[in-house]
Amino acid sequence: MNGPAFTVRAARPQDAGAVDSVLAASYPVLMAAGYPPAVMERVLPVITRSNPALLGAGTYYLAETGDGMPVGCGGWSIDWPGEPMRPPQPGLAHVRHFATHPGWLRRGVGRALLDRCFADAAAAGARRMLCYASLVAEEFYASAGFVATGRRLTVEVTPGNTFDSIVMARNL
Repeated sequence: MNGPAFTVRAARPQDAGAVDSVLAASYPVLMAAGYPPAVMERVLPVITRSNPALLGAGTYYLAETGDGMPVGCGGWSIDWPGEPMRPPQPGLAHVRHFATHPGWLRRGVGRALLDRCFADAAAAGARRMLCYASLVAEEFYASAGFVATGRRLTVEVTPGNTFDSIVMARNL
């Protein structure tokens, strides 16, 4: 059996355009089933842009084909997403800004990115990982061992613009 037709590597700040292209292709298509059009219209301009801090952290990854086409992205951090003043909790890591290009769904891209996050976070001392899953991604994260905590979180993407998520957790 052949290996995957893509590789996963650490993203760099100069990969912002590649990451943006994956986010822009993925989120409008895949999240539409879980959120009203008015919510999507307000949050898409923000969530389809790469986060420079993540790109420079060494814990954010890009999946790309052999010819360099970006097909997925995602990473982890010890910082709480959207809560810069909240101190990191020892042993806890957070899933950050995951997306798979719609043309590459069910080909192992998301799982390869998550596996890289699990391995690298565990090597860095994390014992548990939290995920703020979009309303359409709960099944994907559950298939990777995450369990819904029973808590929903409303994230303020920009002042006055909120986005509902499902809080999920997994031991590493």
